[in-house]
Amino acid sequence: MQRLVRALKGEVLDPPPVWLMRQAGRYLPEYRAVRAQAGGFLDLCYDPPLATEVTLQPIRRYGFDAAILFSDILVIPHALGRHLRFVENEGPKLEPLEGAADVARLDPEPMHARLAPVYEAVERIRGELDPDVALIGFAGAPWTLGCYMVEGQGSKDFAGTRLWAARDPELFGRLIRTLETSIVAYLERQIEAGADVVMLFDSWAGVLPADGFVRWCQEPLARITRALGARHPNVPVIVFPRGAGLNYADAARAIGSAGLALDTTVPVDWAAQTLPERPTLQGNLDPVALVAGGVALDAAVDRIRSAFRDRPHIFNLGHGVLQQTDPDNVARLVRRLREPHA
Repeated sequence: MQRLVRALKGEVLDPPPVWLMRQAGRYLPEYRAVRAQAGGFLDLCYDPPLATEVTLQPIRRYGFDAAILFSDILVIPHALGRHLRFVENEGPKLEPLEGAADVARLDPEPMHARLAPVYEAVERIRGELDPDVALIGFAGAPWTLGCYMVEGQGSKDFAGTRLWAARDPELFGRLIRTLETSIVAYLERQIEAGADVVMLFDSWAGVLPADGFVRWCQEPLARITRALGARHPNVPVIVFPRGAGLNYADAARAIGSAGLALDTTVPVDWAAQTLPERPTLQGNLDPVALVAGGVALDAAVDRIRSAFRDRPHIFNLGHGVLQQTDPDNVARLVRRLREPHA
């Protein structure tokens, strides 16, 4: 059984399995070469041979315990019929939802045909990966996808989305349910194509107040996790409600996932002592420490490893690898993690 899956099933491993969010990306020169060849970012996501290549690059370079599919969370709204483009140095731009008519027009029927290149990439990656290396499929969570679909782009606080959810929770709930159904179907296809583990990214969970967190983040994640568990009981699910803060404790108990990813702000000693033994915790090195490198990186790695040494743990970042990261620092992290630990 793959080390990542063993950890997600509750086994304490020394050293812990390691992979990094955004481990395939612009900090790697080989990725930049493929990105230039592909043209646009979406072109790369929808090109199965190139998506396969960039997914495998960090595995070849660092020997991580898992590869994560190269794609983007916004392919679901794109597949549901919303226009999507990526603007260099600005990020994604989506055709924003403006009301009930737009929500009603979201069309799941052609979704799988539109996402066929993603499923092909999963098949190709699984076919080329060593069997001992896990393949992680992923999707954005309903709240985060809803944020981008309402606002049409990134935001500091997604106030427009929170206002819509407060003023018309019935309509916003319809959007969330449409996304839930689409996410389950999308992840199921990734599992059928060869994903060993799937992960749900709720990148903007932290903008929600406590009651909104339960309604729009925690409960949708729990429903998706239950649906996937009923159909694919041997495929672990990791959830990442970034910015959840004190809500992490309730989320750990309520969502029912095999893994819970911690963001950078979560104190590791608090997490180790407060959160239940299950789910397996993932994280949560500060990506800036990875940029800094040197003894500061060593100390941060050691601190996290020590905090979680007696419980199931997957070593990762608390967010994605930053573009300015020196690739040699990533190699240093992996070496440090795999050294004997007193």
